[in-house]
Amino acid sequence: MATMLANTQSGTSTINRTEIERIVRDVVSQQLGLREGQPKPNPLVVNISARHVHLTDEHVRILFGKAELEPVKALYQDGFYAAKEAVAVVGPRMRMIPNVRVLGPCRGDSQVELAFTDGISLGIDLPVRISGDLHDTPGCVLVGPAGVVELRQGVIRAMRHVHMGPADLAHYGVKNGDSMNLRIVSAGCTSVLEDLVIRAGDKIKLEVHLDTDEGNAVNLDAATEVELVKPHGCQCQH
Repeated sequence: MATMLANTQSGTSTINRTEIERIVRDVVSQQLGLREGQPKPNPLVVNISARHVHLTDEHVRILFGKAELEPVKALYQDGFYAAKEAVAVVGPRMRMIPNVRVLGPCRGDSQVELAFTDGISLGIDLPVRISGDLHDTPGCVLVGPAGVVELRQGVIRAMRHVHMGPADLAHYGVKNGDSMNLRIVSAGCTSVLEDLVIRAGDKIKLEVHLDTDEGNAVNLDAATEVELVKPHGCQCQH
């Protein structure tokens, strides 16, 4: 910069508009603690995850008589979708919840995610688990238009959680597996849900998942403010 100023004073300016803009960007980036090309944290999104089913390829063929699911609606996370297909979930003593949506893409293990009140309706004592942790979980029967599948395990109440990408982890100063709290202001009533486990991934958008019972309890549809808060009380983002 000193060399450029000296050239200017001698009447032979070498600073063009592009160079000036680059210098200004560098200064602003340094003041904000950012570097060119470093991703910014995503906006905070809180969604209710209604009851749903994940299936293996084999179980799709048995239940629906075809090889692939038919996507009808993209979900917030890229590459995930709600399928056209749905199943009936049958619990002990033939208690049933019909038309439970299947989400794609297919997984290595079939899994049913329900809310606490769904478990009461079915007569199943739902363990609270991170998705994919199916050891020692109860099973159920799935009924589709083409067949029936009996799951020996895989029925859970999903632990409330927050998906984060690398920029979000850096912004909040947390890592995969840590916990955060969610503060919700709704219709003049403030609620805090604790122990949202962090699930990190390289191509993940910042998103909190609550089940229907939790969403209703905090009146999420009428929320005017949500923020993630570190357990020690440090408010991280509005």
